[in-house]
Amino acid sequence: MKHVAVSQHEFVDMRYWSAYFKGTTSAGSCTSNKLIIQNRKMMSSLPLTVAALCCVVFVLGALPFSSDAQLDPSFYKDNCSNVHSIVREVIRNVSKSDPRILASLIRLHFHDCFVQGCDASILLNDTSTIVSEQSAGPNNNSIRGLDVVNQIKTAVENACPGIVSCADILALAAEISSVLAHGPDWKVPLGRRDSLTANRTLANQNLPPPTFNLTQLKSAFANQGLNTTDLVALSGAHTIGRAKCSTFIGRLYNFSNTGNPDPTLNTTLLQTLQALCPNGGPGTNLTNLDLTTPDTFDNNYYSNLQSQNGLLQTDQELFSTSGADTIAIVNSFINNQTLFYENFKASMIKMSKIGVLTGSQGEIRAQCNFVNGNSSSSTSFGLATAATKESSSEDGIVSSI
Repeated sequence: MKHVAVSQHEFVDMRYWSAYFKGTTSAGSCTSNKLIIQNRKMMSSLPLTVAALCCVVFVLGALPFSSDAQLDPSFYKDNCSNVHSIVREVIRNVSKSDPRILASLIRLHFHDCFVQGCDASILLNDTSTIVSEQSAGPNNNSIRGLDVVNQIKTAVENACPGIVSCADILALAAEISSVLAHGPDWKVPLGRRDSLTANRTLANQNLPPPTFNLTQLKSAFANQGLNTTDLVALSGAHTIGRAKCSTFIGRLYNFSNTGNPDPTLNTTLLQTLQALCPNGGPGTNLTNLDLTTPDTFDNNYYSNLQSQNGLLQTDQELFSTSGADTIAIVNSFINNQTLFYENFKASMIKMSKIGVLTGSQGEIRAQCNFVNGNSSSSTSFGLATAATKESSSEDGIVSSI
């Protein structure tokens, strides 16, 4: 599908894009990335011609697979105007005792949007008619925060019954988690509705594992209408959170079936990780995705890649793939944290519009882990609590199997 490649000399290589871009977008879709273009234009190291600038605004505004005509940050202003503060208060309280929850909620939003769109399908439990995505390989014993979403939903329902969708709660929770981790804020487009179905097969197919190479990563993101800049920016969510040994054990002992460690892994970090993750061990120990500031949302994630201290293969691929267009983007984010923030915000908004249900589509669930008319409190809350309290779960944006 459509995606933007980035060269060493221009932030957007229009020659690469031309192979994919078919010129289909709406006139109103060019506004969300204007600030990014302005920032890029000011950076003398990344010159853009006037013609390329116009194309960049046009291209980055395009949102393949999105159905966002009815999404609006002020969607609830007349019937649940305080929804943002309600969601924030629940997350803030939980994060006091579980700071990892911030990364987990961002990841939950990602795992939702990559499977039949941002429709809260990931929250649905198994029933006689639903095959839950929670048991898919990338999610099983991995995703966290389901019980926190239930807490948020209860608080929102108490204030505004039957108004706010679970899909919107996930989108709000991701933005609020970024802010609480000292990262960027953004105006979250709202008005999504909740799905009536889940798709475990699609979850296994669409969520990229931590062993993907750069070509595979680009393809997985392009299939969702996300370009190369989106890939690098969204990967920056790994500036917070944890991952377990099983997600990177291959890099330590038998990278790509060579019988040797990954040559792009810093040797000091390799020794540290081998001590934490013995070969043949259970693979459940946790370590920080960002070695330097693991609980602060900043651009140090990218500096780690430059020193070969990326934890997951999918992290280091962004910088260590020879000749990759992602290298220039990583370097630009290292040099300018504001540029990273602006791109992360734009990419999160773009991702949050993938395949949304609006208007009369879907429903507003009364309980996030069951479609309406098919709920069971004891089952749903028990399963959700286990998912969040599982100490060996990981938190990253890129899926871990």
